[in-house]
Amino acid sequence: MGSYLYILGTIFFTVYGQIVLKWRLTNLQIALPENFLSKGIYLTKLIFDPYIFSGFASAFIASLFWMAAMTKFEITTAYPFMSLAPSLVFLIGILFLGETFTVGKLIGLLLIIIGTIVTVKF
Repeated sequence: MGSYLYILGTIFFTVYGQIVLKWRLTNLQIALPENFLSKGIYLTKLIFDPYIFSGFASAFIASLFWMAAMTKFEITTAYPFMSLAPSLVFLIGILFLGETFTVGKLIGLLLIIIGTIVTVKF
């Protein structure tokens, strides 16, 4: 059971990174410039924002957890759990970021969860 903590860590840090990036970019409310050079400057400045940097660091930490998980599981067992990350992003996005809830998204979420269970259990 302890080995599943590696998968849980991967999912947690993946979801954290996505949520914090969306939250911070929404709060900054600065449009992406049209000019190629201006886009590069804009994105470089964003990387040094502490919250955005934590999102990138989170992605790196998630990859470390994933490497640890790969030492304990077959990829065909571990990878289906990664489909839970979009499910969590969906729920957190609605609850904390004010994203749109639709029945279609809910059905898709349920299909993802059912698919994960079927893939891992059978």
